[in-house]
Amino acid sequence: LGQGKQTYYRDTNVMPNWAGSCCYELRYLDPGEKDFLANPENERYWMGPREGASSGGTDLYVGGVEHAVLHLLYARFWHKVLYDLGHLSSLEPFHKLFNQGYIQAYAYTDKRGAYVPASEVQGDEACGFTYEGEPVKREYGKMGKSLKNIVTPDDICDEYGADTFRVYEMSMGPLDMSRPWETRAVVGSQRFLQRLWRNVVDENTGEVTVSEDAPDLETQRALAKAIAQVTEDYREMRLNLVVSDLIVLNNHLTGLKAVPREAAEALVLMISPLAPHIAEELWNRLGHSSSLAREPFPVVTDESLLVEEEITAVVQINGKVKYRLQVPQSISAEELEKQALETEVVQRTLAGSEPLKVIVREPKLVNVVIRKKK
Repeated sequence: LGQGKQTYYRDTNVMPNWAGSCCYELRYLDPGEKDFLANPENERYWMGPREGASSGGTDLYVGGVEHAVLHLLYARFWHKVLYDLGHLSSLEPFHKLFNQGYIQAYAYTDKRGAYVPASEVQGDEACGFTYEGEPVKREYGKMGKSLKNIVTPDDICDEYGADTFRVYEMSMGPLDMSRPWETRAVVGSQRFLQRLWRNVVDENTGEVTVSEDAPDLETQRALAKAIAQVTEDYREMRLNLVVSDLIVLNNHLTGLKAVPREAAEALVLMISPLAPHIAEELWNRLGHSSSLAREPFPVVTDESLLVEEEITAVVQINGKVKYRLQVPQSISAEELEKQALETEVVQRTLAGSEPLKVIVREPKLVNVVIRKKK
């Protein structure tokens, strides 16, 4: 207004500055290509339809729920336009979405309600918290710049190593749930990797200590169980359970006089997606000249090793033995009680009434207490 007649020109550059994030997965296919987003041959190889599938695309996308619109929805628009124009062989950019949870940490606000750097806050729960001598209030929230409660990965990696940092992050809890960060707990993951190293390498001499002997039956069972569980947990993105499964196996191997090579190599291969640096080093020390990234994942070759050994559980009625059950050694108290109550002798004795009490000492004993007849 007040400037008189003006000439206005349409701005043809209406592309937002994050437009590249709408199709960045295509540039990963062929970052050196100058004439296309990706060389058509490379695009077909990586993104084209799989055998037995109607369309291709990225198999799995892992990202936060906040990406639902500003990336995932717009990426789909872009992908479909490029497909319609004949530049892509896949109809959809992504096939499966997995939303990971937030990593949370304590944040602190001053009397104005403004966030202060969490790393500079002093004090404890008993005496209270202060920042630059002034009291602050503690709360819990998503780790981020706005709350000034970021734990810098570089600091953790410098002190504990990148593999420890990765293993701790994956072991914090289910991947799709928000989890609290606790720096003091990182040492637990470090100790696990240290025990893994000592199971293969003598920490004093640096010599490999694995045995060439075949594993005993107990170790074969422990290894087969770990392989089966870890394979399923990786498939279902239960990475925290992968860590716990491997800790159980590693603890078993720690109790042996010498770790069999078969078990050591399988353990190293299974931990490699979470701790690639120490796994690659151990693989090399075990005598392999090529990377473990080229090795197949361990498989259970003898399914009979997965069949749990059974033990005899005694079923009592008012303290007197009435029946015996063959049950897995790892049976839960709930399952053992259920099986005992379903036995014919207990059903006949109860005659439709409820027991006064059921005492379970899994996996060996169930005592059904009933009212005695007068």
